Amino acid sequence: MAFLAHIITWINILTNALGGVLLFWVALVPGWVSNTIISAVVAVLLLINYKYTSNQGALGRVRDNIKADMLAMKLFKDSIVVTLQSVGGLFKGAILVLFHSLRPILVMIVPISLLAAQLGLWYQARPILPREETVVTMQLNAKADSSLFNFGIEPTDAIEVTAGPVRILSKHQICWKIKGLESGYYNIIFKNGQEQIEKKLAIGGGFMRLSAERPGGHWADILVNPLEEPFGVDSLVQSISISYPDRPSRTSGTGWWVIYLLVATFVFALLFKPFLKVRI
Repeated sequence: MAFLAHIITWINILTNALGGVLLFWVALVPGWVSNTIISAVVAVLLLINYKYTSNQGALGRVRDNIKADMLAMKLFKDSIVVTLQSVGGLFKGAILVLFHSLRPILVMIVPISLLAAQLGLWYQARPILPREETVVTMQLNAKADSSLFNFGIEPTDAIEVTAGPVRILSKHQICWKIKGLESGYYNIIFKNGQEQIEKKLAIGGGFMRLSAERPGGHWADILVNPLEEPFGVDSLVQSISISYPDRPSRTSGTGWWVIYLLVATFVFALLFKPFLKVRI
């Protein structure tokens, strides 16, 4: 698992660079426009992948057999034997279609997961507004002694600490309430004696690429939160999270953006499939 976490961390360096170049325009247009365009592009890429990584000839024969079985059920609906044979053929066809789809799915599962993580940086939450408050939570190592719970936030012109630090010893957490003062991207600086740790902060309106959590050493957390360098498994600090507000939108808001992306990608795939001559 540690090896996998290192691999994902290195991959995130590349995807963050690509995401910054290829997705910067998300901040310039309405959310439904950007998510719709991305869905169309993803649909085309999935279709091209499916066309060249699946056995199109075998899929064509399976589809023809499925149509023949459906036609037989309609023409010989009074024959129990023919109906049972046709139903068995339909089940066999469905299994074969799934079998022939495994290779395209395996080829695209990693790129799609990385793309979803990058899109989540834009859509899953909105930045805090100037003069708006939020909570910052630092999760410490469960093995850490309580005497080490003395982190503080360095004062800057971008934020104001309005409450905290509040130390929750039972959960090994330190919490602060902060207020954003000026729009922009900033680093919150935490100090514990000579040790200094940073966490990215986004303040402003509209769409901004933000990282809700600087993750720990688990590979799944690193995959979902790709923008910042993760903490080590044995690090004193295990994660730092910011409670960004939800984004209220059915097309590009918290949680909903994934559903819209999936539905729109499916619709575009159906529309583009005849033009790209792909058998699914």
